[in-house]
Amino acid sequence: MQRVNWDSHRAERTGIAEAVYCPGKSAGVLIEILEHHLKAATSVLLTRLDRQVYDGFADSYKAQMEYHEQGNIAIFNKKDKALRDSEICIVTAGSSDLRLACEAQVTLKYYGYNTPVIADVGVAGLHRLLNRLDEIKKYKLVIAIAGMEGALFSVLAGLISAPVIALPSSVGYGVSENGQAALSSALSACAPGILTVNIDNAFGAATAAIKICQQFLQSE
Repeated sequence: MQRVNWDSHRAERTGIAEAVYCPGKSAGVLIEILEHHLKAATSVLLTRLDRQVYDGFADSYKAQMEYHEQGNIAIFNKKDKALRDSEICIVTAGSSDLRLACEAQVTLKYYGYNTPVIADVGVAGLHRLLNRLDEIKKYKLVIAIAGMEGALFSVLAGLISAPVIALPSSVGYGVSENGQAALSSALSACAPGILTVNIDNAFGAATAAIKICQQFLQSE
């Protein structure tokens, strides 16, 4: 029985190649996908790849995998290519959001973008954000990551001209648990120019940024 029907032409249609969402897939299915890419001599991005699953791969697979434990993400059968300076930056409210920043950063790296992360500049200490504001203003697109009440989205969008992709994080407790408060904050922010992805959807935020760059920023 064929368990994998790989969408080889997705990148041509959409600008974003099919990636592997690892949770729910058996080791056998994941190996079948890796073998497909070895035979096709192509690379693939594996998201939400837990360390335990990664450790279970044979050494021959791990040798061809760039694994980032912090973001639970890996690039398999990586093709060496020069990274171009990105017109995107990633900003996090807290250091607890770095797992999502890593996932977004590696996704952007997979597509050839060298993207900086400006971390731990949440509005609980507004001076931290203001101290990095001139640096943030150099970029044409900003992915902002915040949990708790998600105040960073509105504050940042009210200070810069670049559009902000809001990535609500599931960091928080009480009414903030599971990112619901941050999502509501992103969707109801009064500052214009905020685009919002789902809670913890770092891959989605990164690929949205890539599509914007492909269509608009690089054509200038």
